[in-house]
Amino acid sequence: MAAKNLPPAFNATSQDIEMLLSAQCHIGSKNLQVHMEPYLWKTRPDGINVLHIGKTWEKIVLAARILVTIDNPADIAVISARPYGQRAVLKFAAHTGASAIAGRFTPGNFTNYITRSFKEPRIIVVTDPRTDAQAIKEASYVNIPVIALCDTDSPTEFVDVAIPTNNKGRHAIGLIWWMLAREVLRLRGTLASREAEWDVMTDLYFYRDPEAEENKDSAGEDEAKAPGVDEVGPGAVEGGFNAEWEVSGAGAGAFAAASGTAGNAATSTWDAEGADWAAAEAPAQTGNQGWSEQASAPAAPETSW
Repeated sequence: MAAKNLPPAFNATSQDIEMLLSAQCHIGSKNLQVHMEPYLWKTRPDGINVLHIGKTWEKIVLAARILVTIDNPADIAVISARPYGQRAVLKFAAHTGASAIAGRFTPGNFTNYITRSFKEPRIIVVTDPRTDAQAIKEASYVNIPVIALCDTDSPTEFVDVAIPTNNKGRHAIGLIWWMLAREVLRLRGTLASREAEWDVMTDLYFYRDPEAEENKDSAGEDEAKAPGVDEVGPGAVEGGFNAEWEVSGAGAGAFAAASGTAGNAATSTWDAEGADWAAAEAPAQTGNQGWSEQASAPAAPETSW
């Protein structure tokens, strides 16, 4: 499934095709836009549209050749409002020098020069034309070319270069951004040759769930805190550690004497103390007794002057 419209030097290797297939970049949706029909390979019996991998690779190379023509890499804006592509655009910007807009796109970024985040890029690359519709709309106002990762059901209005791929899977999005960054670096000459492998792993561009990572870290800490068999010995593990709480021999008597639970002696001591307390008890006097005595005495008659 090699690309037919590319020079032999730009042909994809078998490893690249295997990576695209394993990341399911060719799996589309059941809906099909009219403008995405040229990139369709076939429709499965269950209604899923399958994209042409060779044309996906052609568009990756074409997009890379367009991005290389930009003199200042900071004039390239890579955008992703979808969480699956935010990590990918940040890594792409770090490796190629582009400007990344990850997360919500603030309206007016390209049209309102008063805003603090105002930018004037020469070209933008978006992850999904549907979720990044605001960025594409503003780019059309100021004549900025648009490169987009398009699925079979993605709108292609104001999109100049569409890279047909699955833009809903985390692995597919990360792999396409990784391949695009690698092609840009190859054409710039940063990589020695096309045969040389890029030392950046594809996993760096994949989305990772923060909650899953936190749970994984906490589980690792709990495992690290738990004592191993080598530390406590196999006998203690099999016995359930019950022997540690049992006190036998002379130590038991000393413990009982120290804690005051040595049979009848302890009982008599408590009884004696209880008797002392009972004998010492007396009717409690309250501060209201004086008031009651004054109330019972007859009041003196008032004298009239």
